[in-house]
Amino acid sequence: MKTLLWLTLPYLALSSFVIGHVWRYRHDQFGWTTRSSQLHESRLLRLGSPMFHLGLLAVLGGHVMGLGVPASWTRRAGVSEHGYHVLSVSAGTVTGLITVAGMAILLYRRFTVTAVRQATTASDHLMYTLLVATIVTGMINTLGRNLIGGGYDYRATVSPWFRGLFSITPHPDLMVGIPVSFQIHALVVLALIATWPYTRLVHVFSAPVGYLVRPYVVYRSREAYADSGRRYAKAWVQSAAAREHR
Repeated sequence: MKTLLWLTLPYLALSSFVIGHVWRYRHDQFGWTTRSSQLHESRLLRLGSPMFHLGLLAVLGGHVMGLGVPASWTRRAGVSEHGYHVLSVSAGTVTGLITVAGMAILLYRRFTVTAVRQATTASDHLMYTLLVATIVTGMINTLGRNLIGGGYDYRATVSPWFRGLFSITPHPDLMVGIPVSFQIHALVVLALIATWPYTRLVHVFSAPVGYLVRPYVVYRSREAYADSGRRYAKAWVQSAAAREHR
């Protein structure tokens, strides 16, 4: 069971993540989109979407710091364990609450606005379920375990296990005996990673960087074109007059 949960499942999830994105890009590029519902409702979207996305980016940044950077590196940089714990818990609490608030607004919009609800697919339901479970279990660890419960040094167990998955020396033993809430959180995250390529979450890898360097789009006024005396100006005017007559 130890090997299945903390060695086999992680590699299955990572394989699904990589292979699924390659398959999706090769066979479903037209579906590689967020399927925006802004046309159905924009007021709640303008409020909840920035809160959720910015909060989630900050949370992910904290996870990269906590899981990817060994404790010896932060000590070498002059950051004490107490200082790291205070920074981690305070920043995690604030960004986590912002993410929860944004998610709550988006879910309220998703299920109360009829047009948005009707545009919700089965993969969306699965995605939202896993996202909510990930955020809730993460907040349980941050608030219940690290803030109220006295703290748990996950950098001595979960972090080395996570880094070991990307090396030739994985350590599934480190995940045995850790708090159950951390185990549940890790398993939910693995499920989210495994299903990621088959949901609208693929849009994370579609940042419109090309828009920063592409040429401007030139728009011409119909009136200016009609009055320019060009070859097709008269036909344009006649066509507009015919439509008005009809």
